[in-house]
Amino acid sequence: MPTLSTQDAQQLPALQLAYIGDAVYELAIREHLLNLGHIRTNQLHQETVHWVQAKAQAMAAHLLLPQLTEEEAAIFYRGRNVKPLRIPKNASVSEYCYSTALEALVGYLYLTGQKDRLQTLLQIILLNKPHEEQTQGG
Repeated sequence: MPTLSTQDAQQLPALQLAYIGDAVYELAIREHLLNLGHIRTNQLHQETVHWVQAKAQAMAAHLLLPQLTEEEAAIFYRGRNVKPLRIPKNASVSEYCYSTALEALVGYLYLTGQKDRLQTLLQIILLNKPHEEQTQGG
């Protein structure tokens, strides 16, 4: 896929950035889970769902926020401020907005070819396992 300039990527609507970011984020989670070792397919799916649902993504977004550059934060807030048409039944409006912000940021970094930065931010998420906090009642 050709890399977009930062200017071209910044012109894309936040929901389009989030659209591609959703796919990139889920693929990163799936790769991470496969690298953990032999896990049954149904367990892979269940674990992936825990990582990619809005609540876990919102927690991941809050983890990353202090780490973002000014440019990244601007993309993040554009994604957060999108007015959602529908909210999943298992997420609050706030969780959904922060989830969209994370996906927009991931999409932006991916589309602009900032793969090293994207990997750095994903590692922060993977090491902190925000999805476990919600399954433990936190």
